[in-house]
Amino acid sequence: MGWIITLIVGGIIGWLAGVIIGKDVPFGIIGNIIAGLVGAAIANAIGLSFGPTVGGVSIIGGLLGAIILILVVSFIMKALRKA
Repeated sequence: MGWIITLIVGGIIGWLAGVIIGKDVPFGIIGNIIAGLVGAAIANAIGLSFGPTVGGVSIIGGLLGAIILILVVSFIMKALRKA
């Protein structure tokens, strides 16, 4: 049951990050979940894991990490389209 909550929280964080920066996350809900979970991992790796934790995911840190991830992926995708 815990991993289901983690996936839901990751999806919400990924969706919210996409809404905040105004960019769509590729692959829909799966992309949101991946962005949220990877964003939380990035936040933990660079020391941004603060704020409330739900399902093992730091909400504020995960959101910041997901925003960073979406911006980096968007930049890479834009550069690949121009090449």
